[in-house]
Amino acid sequence: MDIKEIQEEIIDEFSMFDDWMQRYEYMIELGKSLPLIKEEYKTEDNIIKGCQSKVWVHAELEGNKLVFTADSDAIITKGIIAILIRAFSNQKPQDILDADTQFIDEIGLKEHLSPTRANGLVSMIKQLKLYAVAYQTQIEE
Repeated sequence: MDIKEIQEEIIDEFSMFDDWMQRYEYMIELGKSLPLIKEEYKTEDNIIKGCQSKVWVHAELEGNKLVFTADSDAIITKGIIAILIRAFSNQKPQDILDADTQFIDEIGLKEHLSPTRANGLVSMIKQLKLYAVAYQTQIEE
């Protein structure tokens, strides 16, 4: 599936819930299925700056696709990064760079987060895109 199809799937899943408590619970569940970062990558270098809680993200190039792993010390934040990784992991760096993040607004995530969590969300997206920039330069088209 490409990024747009995955984002559409996420939007559909979130639209099944009537209220935000159910969506938060779903995000927590998604966080439990997060591809966890190896302990050796839980370093200061891999912490996302601008997040209230600790979020570690690691990226590796497998073939010509970026694979992300992550973890967080907060359950909601773990759910947020799980959603982003689901959308952007196993994709080509250029596709990640070209992708928009409109689906975040469509599921209503930003408006239901505290200002500090919303800032953290923006920082997470920025970090995933920075990894894509870094790895894109290593790929020869």
